[in-house]
Amino acid sequence: MSERNDFFDMNAAPMRIGSFRLKVRDLEETSGFYRKVLGLKVMETETGQVTLGTGSQALLTLEGDPSLAPRDPRQPGLFHSAFLLPSRAALARWLAHVAEQRVPLQGASDHNVSEAIYLADPEGNGIEVYSDTPPSRWRAAEGDIHMTTEFLDLEQLLAAGDDNPWSGFPEDGRVGHLHLQVGDTAIADRFYRDVLGFEITARYPGASFYGSGGYHHQLAGNVWHSRRAQPQEEESAGLDGFSLVLRDRKQRDAILARAEEQAIAVDRRRPEAPVLRDPWGIAITFE
Repeated sequence: MSERNDFFDMNAAPMRIGSFRLKVRDLEETSGFYRKVLGLKVMETETGQVTLGTGSQALLTLEGDPSLAPRDPRQPGLFHSAFLLPSRAALARWLAHVAEQRVPLQGASDHNVSEAIYLADPEGNGIEVYSDTPPSRWRAAEGDIHMTTEFLDLEQLLAAGDDNPWSGFPEDGRVGHLHLQVGDTAIADRFYRDVLGFEITARYPGASFYGSGGYHHQLAGNVWHSRRAQPQEEESAGLDGFSLVLRDRKQRDAILARAEEQAIAVDRRRPEAPVLRDPWGIAITFE
């Protein structure tokens, strides 16, 4: 049973993140981390590849290749993936789980729109685990979405839990958003707003946040460590791509048409599954 009450219905958004793909150097170690720490389940295995999710929906595919160059933290790609839990109580249960397992954490923040805890996988890919606050809290008096970065009281959060132990990533959990490292926010705006059709919901110095259907953000891009970075030419570990869940094929075709109008190449080698790449080479597919 879902624990949501007055929370945002992500299924109603015109666009949302479906799943994402990471290239990793140590497939066994990284897969084990996401299973043990986040509670994801193995859904499918192939040679050199593992797909993880809730059991009913795939959220993450890991592609292993020991010959990959290590992830460069100053190159474009993933700043963090963000796994959305269905309630504050679920976030409290997960926090108790990682505390018991002595998993190192990197931070915790109250963003007004959400409460978030930060960590990294064994290869340095950033992870956020969060729960949303009710949308009635999100907007400032002038109507804009108001996001902050304030202290999150972890003891108070733990007290919001219940007697139920963490039992794995919930069926109604999902990838809530992806936060990317980009080389230029203006270029990112022209792609994620003007081509894909997201709205810019908030700005921080050096960062833009992109939302659909009234959500605070399904994507974000910042230049905090990657200003003026160009697409990586060397095969390296890190984010390979992600999928967007759309309302219908008409919406997908409109995105592809806008891309071609701006001379952005669309890979149509598989006509049923075209691939679009952002200005830094991140592959985007559609569901």
